Amino acid sequence: MKLKHTAAALALLTAFGVHAQDTVVKIGHSGPLSGSQAFSGKDNENGARLAVEELNAKPITVAGKKLKFELLSEDDQGDPKAGMAAAQKLIDAGVHYIVGPYNSGVAIPASRAYNDAGALIATVATNPKLTQQGYKGLYRVNASDTQLGSKMALYAANEMKLKTVAVIDDRTAFGQGVAEEFKKQAKAAGMTVAGHEFTNDKAFDFTAILTKLKTKNVQAIFFGGYAPQAAPMARQMKQLGINARLLGGDTICTAEMGKLGGDAVGDNVLCSQGGAILDKASAGPAFKAKFKARFKQDADVYAAAYYDAVMMYAQAMQKANTIEVPKVQAVISAGAYQGVAGSYAFDAKGDMKQSPVTIFTFKGGQPVPLTSY
Repeated sequence: MKLKHTAAALALLTAFGVHAQDTVVKIGHSGPLSGSQAFSGKDNENGARLAVEELNAKPITVAGKKLKFELLSEDDQGDPKAGMAAAQKLIDAGVHYIVGPYNSGVAIPASRAYNDAGALIATVATNPKLTQQGYKGLYRVNASDTQLGSKMALYAANEMKLKTVAVIDDRTAFGQGVAEEFKKQAKAAGMTVAGHEFTNDKAFDFTAILTKLKTKNVQAIFFGGYAPQAAPMARQMKQLGINARLLGGDTICTAEMGKLGGDAVGDNVLCSQGGAILDKASAGPAFKAKFKARFKQDADVYAAAYYDAVMMYAQAMQKANTIEVPKVQAVISAGAYQGVAGSYAFDAKGDMKQSPVTIFTFKGGQPVPLTSY
């Protein structure tokens, strides 16, 4: 009996010893996990979680030790103040590798805190101001507002042959940024911008704004904002008899838009999203199948980008043969990573050197890709 206890104790100690040799790498996620944008925050978190689980199942070795990845996820509520609190919490927990924040209004101030703490940041936040701050460890892993807004305007002018449009933005860093880029390119492409109205990211009644724009007989309204506002906007456009198309950026290219908008969201809605068409990417269908099997729902807008960001960090650690941030950063900045959603190679600011934009419409409540533009 005593020998059995001794053997069991030795086995336990051996197991503990092997586990103790693992190098723990904490991946921090910051995004809106509550409120009207929680569907996006959870989708992004799940993309990162899938990558962490796959890395731990392999596992990978750096400097002779197995890496054990841990995901620490914080709800930043899509709010700058809550985002700073989330950032501090992750920093205090010793996290040096961040995916997020999702919202530009959160990412711009939070990135300063992460940068000061020596952390790397991979974010899908699109406002151009984000990468103009000069932080060497900040990477935008998708298209910027410049690309999203301008490509949507070019598609509207060249393919849809629109002549007169209007703009509404929600005054967030994202909404304002993407709307201004659309407006700038629309004018350059020869379209008339007949009006620019403003709302906020908590509003649900757009009747007054839409009634004002109806008198201008615009062919399309570009909305700089998020699906929880864009969907009721589409409903109210239909109720008011406004036959104009509703255009937007990546934040309305989501199944939530179709779910909230119902029969008011169809081929009358078009949006631009960073990245090539996932179904046509070599690893795209396999990723979508894995994601659905694990989380029992389809991957939404940026799950693949968050998955890719975590995998990019891991590959850079392997190449650098260390988890030391400056050396991992050097590998990412100088190299390229081929992910599910595209090839990640960055310029001096941290923007992707090449980021195709895909134009989507809606069928049966789901975003359907039309073309990469």
